[in-house]
Amino acid sequence: MTYRAEGAPEDRSVGELFSDLTRDLSALVRQEVTLAKTEMSQKAAQAGKDVGFLLGGAFVAYAGFLVLLAALVIVLAKAGLPLWASALIVGLVVALAGGFLVKKGMDAFKSEDLAPRETLESLKGMKQGV
Repeated sequence: MTYRAEGAPEDRSVGELFSDLTRDLSALVRQEVTLAKTEMSQKAAQAGKDVGFLLGGAFVAYAGFLVLLAALVIVLAKAGLPLWASALIVGLVVALAGGFLVKKGMDAFKSEDLAPRETLESLKGMKQGV
């Protein structure tokens, strides 16, 4: 029985070399998939946390905002406008401001990069090396 050094390719057959290549390539692909899963999990967790803060802050701000709007309607009504006109004016201004904020929030979400960039770069490097 002869023992060969694992790193001596000149003593190994082409079949053994291809077998090793296939095994190593399979391991590399599994590692890249694991990296992609990890990266996507991290990005999803961060996005979830951001959405939680956004919703929590919006709820608290909304409660205070409703009270301020009611006070503004009362002030306009006391200034001589009919109560319905005061409520209509305040409602229109608030609706326009809300539309602006929704658009700004949607633009921010669209600009967020959720792609697993590290994995994509690694795969590009593998493709160029082959």
